[in-house]
Amino acid sequence: MRIGELARATGTTARALRHYEQAGLISSERASNGYRVYDEPAVVRVRNIRHLLAAGLTLDDVRVFLPCLDGDVAAAPPSDGGLRVALERLAVLNQRIAAQTEARDRLETALRQAAGGRVRPPEAGCSHRWR
Repeated sequence: MRIGELARATGTTARALRHYEQAGLISSERASNGYRVYDEPAVVRVRNIRHLLAAGLTLDDVRVFLPCLDGDVAAAPPSDGGLRVALERLAVLNQRIAAQTEARDRLETALRQAAGGRVRPPEAGCSHRWR
């Protein structure tokens, strides 16, 4: 199948597929006209890549899972290497969340001090008006 067909079958874009290929996660053959051609198992592989990315892993993290990308990654028992990568990624995400929370709190404090306590941060989903 061509790249557009694979993109439609997996709910992704041709650009993402080219990125996965450049990262060494999927491969294709070239047709005589130069178009990329993927085999049917690429559908499962791309869906697994997208599943792992949606879980918070990076493309570099996904490389650890290369031996299992052609099976059911979501249902398979995790390997020691997979668990290690996931725990490391979770630690990185927790550090980023903590840093963003601290930055938000500092900004909120600065705004309250500057406005003499009159400023409340907007509620989620509200417009950017200050109350």
